[in-house]
Amino acid sequence: MSEKNPVKAVADKIAGAMHTGPAGGPEEGVPGKPAPVSPQLVEPVEPVEPLLPKADQSGPETVSPTGQPTGADQARMAQSGAYLTTAQGARVSDSDHSLKAGPRGPVLLQDHHLREKLMHFDHERIPERVVHARGAAAHGVFQSYGTAQAVSKAAFLARDVETPVFVRFSTVLGSRGSADTVRDTRGFATKFYTEEGVFDLVGNNIPVFFIQDAIKFPDIIHAGKPHPDREIPQAQSAHDAFWDFVSLHTEATHHTIWNMSDRGIPRSYRMMEGFGVHTFRLVNAQNVTTLVKFHWKPKLGVHSLVWEEAQLLAGVDPDFHRRDLYDAIEAGAYPQWELGIQTFPDTVDQTFEGIDLLDPTKIVPEELAPVKPVGLLTLNANPSNFFAEVEQVAFHTGHLVPGIDATDDPLLAGRNFSYLDTQITRLGGPNFPQLPINRTHAPVNDMLRDGMHQTAVHRGVAPYKPNSLDGGCPFFAGADTGAFIEVPVEVPAGRKVREAPASFSDHFSQPRMFWVSMTPVEREHIIAAYTFELSKCYEQAVKERTLAVLANVDGELCAQVAAGLGLPVPAATEPLVDARPSPALSQIGRTWPVDGRTIGIVTDDAIDMSGVHEARQVVLDAGMVPLVIAPACGVLGAGGDPVTVQRTFATARSVEFDALVFAGLPGAGADAYGARDAKAGDPRPATSDPRVLALLIEAYRHGKAVAGWGGAEALFEAAGISVGEPGVIVTDGAQALPQLLELLAAHRVWERFPAAA
Repeated sequence: MSEKNPVKAVADKIAGAMHTGPAGGPEEGVPGKPAPVSPQLVEPVEPVEPLLPKADQSGPETVSPTGQPTGADQARMAQSGAYLTTAQGARVSDSDHSLKAGPRGPVLLQDHHLREKLMHFDHERIPERVVHARGAAAHGVFQSYGTAQAVSKAAFLARDVETPVFVRFSTVLGSRGSADTVRDTRGFATKFYTEEGVFDLVGNNIPVFFIQDAIKFPDIIHAGKPHPDREIPQAQSAHDAFWDFVSLHTEATHHTIWNMSDRGIPRSYRMMEGFGVHTFRLVNAQNVTTLVKFHWKPKLGVHSLVWEEAQLLAGVDPDFHRRDLYDAIEAGAYPQWELGIQTFPDTVDQTFEGIDLLDPTKIVPEELAPVKPVGLLTLNANPSNFFAEVEQVAFHTGHLVPGIDATDDPLLAGRNFSYLDTQITRLGGPNFPQLPINRTHAPVNDMLRDGMHQTAVHRGVAPYKPNSLDGGCPFFAGADTGAFIEVPVEVPAGRKVREAPASFSDHFSQPRMFWVSMTPVEREHIIAAYTFELSKCYEQAVKERTLAVLANVDGELCAQVAAGLGLPVPAATEPLVDARPSPALSQIGRTWPVDGRTIGIVTDDAIDMSGVHEARQVVLDAGMVPLVIAPACGVLGAGGDPVTVQRTFATARSVEFDALVFAGLPGAGADAYGARDAKAGDPRPATSDPRVLALLIEAYRHGKAVAGWGGAEALFEAAGISVGEPGVIVTDGAQALPQLLELLAAHRVWERFPAAA
């Protein structure tokens, strides 16, 4: 977190809000409370105005369809009044019974309320996005450092300018109902509501793409989506069609190896890099141009799940990533990223150090072109209505502002053409920019008229240029009055062709650079991912062809995957490049802030609560979220200072927590038998509740730090875990917590994952 939002301030805010609620109820300060006030036991009957949003929620700014501030109270822009009404505002007396000819008679055609209610329900769903259907988003602010002013005249990049933003994260392949934790590329799309108009930075968490030309986009998506005959598998690339395509279309090799790495299963949206993928062109106040690549760098560092965690979470909590994002914001641990830029001279050939900057399957290593921070993004408010905001937000790579222009990247050119078509189909017409979440905060006078869902009431009689009937308005702007003017780039003369430049034909040097940049444990994960995915393929030819591709990346990678598939190792068909590692590509070896991490505290009512209270406070003071895990819901220590239970032995799984603390040796819950909970069916001698033992073993296996006191060492011993080995802490009390926090800074206890010799 930044100096303007320090961990201590967040911790104090959370800790100050903490108090014990009613027995079995949530504890204030722990995120997840569904409504701003707790409900009463019986149905309320006294009319009251709609409740205000929760403190963590926000909505689109209250501007008109044409960008004018309205001054309206944002919290009152949706429902108003204490009584149920029709869409036209007529108060409704009964919404439980249709209008019938007698209590047992037929329903009458004149029941306009029934007709309206069903009609609207029948059309609540709009077509989901073809790609990036599964997403989550939040409001925030971008504060510019001013360090980009030398290369761009964009007003939002001037020093200390604060710009409202809306950021949507997503998976690519899955449907809206798929799981968050599948192995997939993630979208990272940011809408900047600048004073010069909307700028959309539509990026991914992987800096390269599968294809070099947008004409191939339908092919890669059709290959990655579920097979059209059976509509399976959902939200994954572990099937024949995907590997058939990428093994034949080898320009996809670089993106594929990123996706098979830990980058394909991020720990959190908050711990995920973002990239603009393409090279853009910046223009400064003197009209000097610079080529640029955009980067989002998370303040918490880049972290990932391990594969078993991702699989478990898909069943235990398929909403894991969106819950993590929303809970962190509600807890005040606001996610932050620095926007950085890599800049390059705008030369005629548009290359840098031999790398073609128009090839979206290539990166420029940060060691060759450092990423320069230009501003800070902070997400500080959750949406107040998922459909109106997250589902209806429309991004477009062609939403640019003066100072930022497109290049001739053939993938970017196709995206600039395609995105408008997508929005028209999904959102019912050309007026999707008038939806509140999409409205610009700059004045609009566009002469665009009519169409489906037109909500701006236009005035004037002359929506054309030139005109005199409206006094000549609107007038054209010049460069001196903030017009967006495309950079007059020289276009090379030549024949019309369907070709790619020769520099686009190198498909293996950068995948090899990525491989040699990985640590041994990261390489093991890549080998396992390729082996798993290809093992799911039916066709032998697809597996063999993919091995032939891997042979051109690295011999050991190919050999290990071939061994897992039981297939011979093919020879490389191209000489292996002597690639130099790029340390910036590895996720391991540094330490990061622990803000917003979740710590599970395992205990029961027979254990001294003083250690639990102390542990909770240490966790809160570090800006993290403590969740107490006990045999049953309710409160512990009711005779003294009570603690609310947030998870039970039946509901807790280690995948929800970044570390576990065992405050004593808890006894077995009343439901610790196989017929009630299969996780309790462990046949080993019961040192504690079998589900607690499973919780510990699972966390240990996934490289998480564990700590305990008050007899917890007996639990560790039962799990086969030696006290004193890496990441295992046993002390006399909650003084284990500082050591635990130090371990968390590295994300996992990586020493538990020895690589093969």
